Amino acid sequence: EMCIRERRIGCSWAQLAIAWIFFFSSRRRHTRCSGVSWARRCVQETGVNSVDDLSVNDLGFAETVYEQTLGDDKYTFVEGAKDPKSCTILIRGPNDHTIAMIKEAVRDGLRAVKNTIEDKSVVPGAGAFEIAAYTELMSYKDEVSGKAKLGVQAFAESMLCIPKVLAENAGFDVQDTILSLVDAYKKNKVPTGLNVEDGKPISPEMNGIYDNYSVKRSILNIAPVLAQQLLLVDEVIKAGKRMGAQADQDGA
Repeated sequence: EMCIRERRIGCSWAQLAIAWIFFFSSRRRHTRCSGVSWARRCVQETGVNSVDDLSVNDLGFAETVYEQTLGDDKYTFVEGAKDPKSCTILIRGPNDHTIAMIKEAVRDGLRAVKNTIEDKSVVPGAGAFEIAAYTELMSYKDEVSGKAKLGVQAFAESMLCIPKVLAENAGFDVQDTILSLVDAYKKNKVPTGLNVEDGKPISPEMNGIYDNYSVKRSILNIAPVLAQQLLLVDEVIKAGKRMGAQADQDGA
């Protein structure tokens, strides 16, 4: 077993008082951290030095405080707090790999919720954003001239990486799936995503499938910069090779 302790939801002052009384009376130390450290993080405040320093104003409410042994470790649980603001998630599994996978899934879910609250907006998922971006960029390609067309086309095709991965992982033909999604979007002009169960176009909004706006924005901002940096490095390497060849000819 292991415990995620990066975030704690909050316990009120009650938990501080009860936790302090519990720890001072039992003198037991938590397996992961000391009782003092646990109590301080629980309320995000500085603990008192002894129970004599507690006052009525420090007290809050918690329904139960108990110690439970899980495997070889002992854990102290404070439950039933009023208006909690942090929490501990206890993850249990048969092996370290399973625990690590569950831990990563929980963190990804919490980050997604956090991003949604901060962004106050979402983007249709299931590859719908990428299909729409690809279609609009290909239409915009006709409005530019020269080598810029190639750049717009390359950027548009790069947007299809997520729908292609979804189709491939679901076991469908990638080309047929992408063409059907593009045709459905052109026909209906509404966000169109991939149903990984049958490979047909679906409305992500009707099925409650969304992506984080901040994630899509970061991808669009970072991808061109990374591409430019890679091209710049490639040009530097080529220039170095040319300079080395020219130096060899001059020496000969």
